[in-house]
Amino acid sequence: MDEATKDQLMAAFRAHLDRAGTLDDPDAAPEAETAPDLFTLLAELAALRNEVKLESRQVKSALDEFRSLFDALRESGARLGEEQERRREQERLADQQGQKDLLLDLLDLRDRLQAGQEQARRFRPGWFDGRATAFIVSMAEGLEMNLRRFDETLARRGVTPLRTLDQPFDPHTMHAAELVNWPARPAGIVVRELRKGFLLHDRLLRPAEVAVNRPSQRHDPNTSPEGVWPLA
Repeated sequence: MDEATKDQLMAAFRAHLDRAGTLDDPDAAPEAETAPDLFTLLAELAALRNEVKLESRQVKSALDEFRSLFDALRESGARLGEEQERRREQERLADQQGQKDLLLDLLDLRDRLQAGQEQARRFRPGWFDGRATAFIVSMAEGLEMNLRRFDETLARRGVTPLRTLDQPFDPHTMHAAELVNWPARPAGIVVRELRKGFLLHDRLLRPAEVAVNRPSQRHDPNTSPEGVWPLA
């Protein structure tokens, strides 16, 4: 065997060994994958775009639903607040009306106390004996003291009497129960208080009943200057 033949056999053997080593080596680089064609790439991109659109619609739908729920909760809270405010206002008005009714009943009781006190004060001894006179005087003093305490109690509750005597007639706070003819007094002036009026915290609680001066244009000198004409 000549040297040229030996060299050819050795080269072929080395090439065979090199091919066998490449197949058995796990770290050997794999063959490059075949690149996708243009149609497959476009189809995958279209599918991805549709998936993104679907997810966007789902997110928008969820946001709209959340916004609607939030608006409903806000409206429900506003209605609840208005209902609570309305109930508080109704309770406040009911309390005010109840307080007003109670105070009016107390004022009626005060009227009776004042009437009794004035009758006892106008008492003049006659054929009564001394003990009866002393009893009536003592009763008048007791009624006067009770009336004063009654007025103090009312004042602590914000109830104060109206000023009417010698004041111009006010139709908003007074009721003219009588008209009198006093030429010496100005027209429209309150000359007598028939039933006392009261304010509750500067608001009218009960109007006063008064006698108002309305002099006639022609005055009869034979008529008493204190003539009274009750209202029809």
